[in-house]
Amino acid sequence: MAPQTFTTRRGTRATAGAASWSRNHNTVRHTPKTLGSLSNAMIVGVLVLIVGLIYVAQGTQATNYDYELSEIEDEIAELTAKKEDLAVEKARLTSIAAAENSTVAAQMEDGQVAGYVAE
Repeated sequence: MAPQTFTTRRGTRATAGAASWSRNHNTVRHTPKTLGSLSNAMIVGVLVLIVGLIYVAQGTQATNYDYELSEIEDEIAELTAKKEDLAVEKARLTSIAAAENSTVAAQMEDGQVAGYVAE
């Protein structure tokens, strides 16, 4: 069996024998670990899922703003209709007050039943 060689931190090669090891030198070789194809596919799937959820959340947030805007527009329309009704009521009350204070209206007689037609 051939002796194992290791690469040290300083880039020198050492054999597995105890004589070649020196004090305070790292004689362990670390190999990089890689993920398998299934793990990579799962990570990509999770990332796509997260991006999709963010997209849906943003879409529903825009829809919520549309509903709020619609409610505010309905409230504005309702308040505008009330304002118009109050303007009509003000005009009616103003005309009644003007008619009561009018000299022409003061000289008019109250309406009475003149009589009925006899048969």
